[in-house]
Amino acid sequence: MDEIIAFVDGLDGVLTLRPGPGDGTPELAWGDAFFYYSPDGTVPTTVQPFATIVTKDYPGDETSRLNRPDAFRVNIAAGRDEFVRRTGHAPREPVAGDADPGTPDTLIAHPVYGSLGWLAVVNPGPNTDAAVHDLLRLAHDLARKRHQRRDDRTR
Repeated sequence: MDEIIAFVDGLDGVLTLRPGPGDGTPELAWGDAFFYYSPDGTVPTTVQPFATIVTKDYPGDETSRLNRPDAFRVNIAAGRDEFVRRTGHAPREPVAGDADPGTPDTLIAHPVYGSLGWLAVVNPGPNTDAAVHDLLRLAHDLARKRHQRRDDRTR
């Protein structure tokens, strides 16, 4: 998890939020990481992160079984085109027989946000390391481009 956070922190304009006790965030988010494209370093109020790392099950999102010891899941807003390329189907297209969302080191459609083009990996390892890095770069680039379009509209 720390290696992934360091990798994303090395991309330009990234703001990483790591909620914890005393910072005003909900206890449920403590220990997780949220990555935003924010070159001015302010917390965006109108955009979602381009990637997250979660360390526990959230209500309605228990299929990855993250309450196991040392389990975490990297979630990446890959976008529709990359989602299709990686999964072989459109984000909103139901597919029977997809991988078990709790299987470590396997790239899957996000169990909750897959319909929005998000991909996920529980405990990335040698099978998914390169894909996770590529997808994080892509998600960062997509977030940067969205940010630039918003800036251009407000000028």
